[in-house]
Amino acid sequence: MDLSYFWTGWEPVIHTLLIGIVGYLVLVILLRGTGPRTMAKMTPLDFVIAVTLGSTFGRTVTAVDVSLAQAVAALVLLVGVQWALAGVRARWNIMRRVLDSPPVLLYYNDELQHSALRRHRLTEADVHTAARQSGQGSLADVQAVVLQQDGSLGVITSSAMGDGSSILPYAEHERD
Repeated sequence: MDLSYFWTGWEPVIHTLLIGIVGYLVLVILLRGTGPRTMAKMTPLDFVIAVTLGSTFGRTVTAVDVSLAQAVAALVLLVGVQWALAGVRARWNIMRRVLDSPPVLLYYNDELQHSALRRHRLTEADVHTAARQSGQGSLADVQAVVLQQDGSLGVITSSAMGDGSSILPYAEHERD
């Protein structure tokens, strides 16, 4: 049996410790510096960046052939791309449409929006579950259920509807 499966010397251990500690500190500083948007509820863009950051960090910590400068550069690049895309998204509507999924109205004014439910592979039971989780015993007091950008279902009761300005832009687009 080859003993290199168990021990290859102190150099790879020290390398892993150095990359792990410095990489972790750099990642914390980068995420802290880019603000809460990076760590907010995840949109698809945020999810991709989070998975990529985790994968990159894991690879750089365990790979002996990755230098400290290369690991830091990879982390800075990924957080920088996320920060830049968030900035572009905030400034231009066209980029917001490209990068984000708009909220989708699933239930409105006592009517299920069947085409929206089918398109997003949801069921009537999902709408009822969202109502229950928001403390509603039935849909009688629910004015709208919205599929949010992060994939959660938001419930708006009749008493909280107000003028509907956050719902009505989506009501016309999703009518059956």
